[in-house]
Parts: sequence; structure tokens; C-alpha cells
Amino acid sequence: MLKRTEVIVASAVLALVMYTMGLSVLASVQTSRTVSNTGSVKAVGVGVYWDSGCTSPVSSIPWGMLDPGSSKNVTCYIRNEGNSVSTLSMYTSNWNPSSASSYITLSWNYGGQSISPGGVVKVTFTLSISASINGITSFSFDITIIGSG
Repeated sequence: MLKRTEVIVASAVLALVMYTMGLSVLASVQTSRTVSNTGSVKAVGVGVYWDSGCTSPVSSIPWGMLDPGSSKNVTCYIRNEGNSVSTLSMYTSNWNPSSASSYITLSWNYGGQSISPGGVVKVTFTLSISASINGITSFSFDITIIGSG
């Protein structure tokens, strides 16, 4: 027959083994997925810059590694480089893989205001990754910004 201290030690060891097994099962169920991207920027009638002085042009936005269900903001400055008042429009194209556009969205906070020739507006782009993204570990797309007026 086991002594009381042996029963306590055996119970403690059993509890520790069960706890460790539970953690390993939990760790194997959880997965981490990240997706990476660099989006190229094309501008028509406007310049897109990293700084408000418009000295450092943006040719691509390095979004970096993003987790499903997350979003990332990037601020740029857009200058009207035309000779007339303009408003901006933005669209994306050339998604690779093409299915990425079903899980990833790009938005901006531009409010539609008119921009005088030489005028600069601060714009924040937001890239959002759906929590249900699956099978995409990297992607690319083009961003086109047009000044018209």
C-alpha cells in the first residue's frame, strides 16, 4: 500500500504530465499565418510622396508582414502637379494572385476635396486583411492614383 506522501507526489506528477500534454495539443491547434506585400504606386497628374515637402517620392508601399484579421495604415502626401484644380481617385489592379483581392482591401481617408495646382493633401491608406484569408502567403498589386479636374 502506498504512503500518503507517495500518493500526493504521484498525483502531482500525473497532473503535471496532463497539463504539459494539454499545452502541446493546444499549441498544435493554433496556427499563425502572415502575408507579405509591396504595392507599387502609379500616379497620373499627381505626385505621391513620403514627406509633406514632397521631396521623397513613393514608388511602392512596403506593407510588411500582416496577420489575418489585421490592418495597417501608411501615410503619404499627394501633390497636384497639374495646371488646374483636381480631385483624386484611386483604384487597385494587377492582383497576384488574383484571389487576393477577395481577402484584401485598400482604402484611404481622402474626402474628395479639390486640390489647387501645387497643393498637397495628406492621405492615409489602410490595407486590411480578412481573418478568413487562406492559402495566400504573399501577394502584390498596383495602386493607381489619378488627379482629374
